[in-house]
Amino acid sequence: MSAGDKLKNVVQQTVGKAEEVVGKKTDDAELHGQGKKDQAMGADRQQTEKAKDADKS
Repeated sequence: MSAGDKLKNVVQQTVGKAEEVVGKKTDDAELHGQGKKDQAMGADRQQTEKAKDADKS
């Protein structure tokens, strides 16, 4: 996994967490849901990259 991909995934998860918190605090269900979705997408991509790395070994 390249460092750039790993960083991008971590950033997406972090932004997602921020969106989730802001959405919850402001009663914005759409923003809250988008935050959860972004976190899940970042985590899924991270797992995919780890699996690719394991196959190369």
